[in-house]
Amino acid sequence: MSLPIEGSLNYLAVLILMIIAVVLSVVIIGLNKLTGRKPSEITRKKYDTYECGVGYEGSAHQQFSVRYYLIGIIFLLFDVEVVFMYPWTLAYQTYLKSGPVILLEMGLFFALLLGGYFYLRLRGALNWD
Repeated sequence: MSLPIEGSLNYLAVLILMIIAVVLSVVIIGLNKLTGRKPSEITRKKYDTYECGVGYEGSAHQQFSVRYYLIGIIFLLFDVEVVFMYPWTLAYQTYLKSGPVILLEMGLFFALLLGGYFYLRLRGALNWD
């Protein structure tokens, strides 16, 4: 049986950590304000866009093809799917002893991925032209 004090000690540690974080942030910002140098001269050029010493040309507002965003979303989908495979590889040896269910689950997962891939190929979603 646990005492009620044990649970409150966990919250006390979090509270102390939050207080330390706030105090440290205030001290660092205060020191920066006290010791930081102010700009001696403020000009329009100071706030101008700067990229590697090369002057900019034209407008920054350019249109991207919808395909660009579509490819990005598809990449994220398949990337997240691969991330789900990592825990499976860690648990594979443990659950294989209890039966082949883990292989069937991953087989279904791969089948769904492959089905999604072929669907995208047939619809032309991965063609850049």
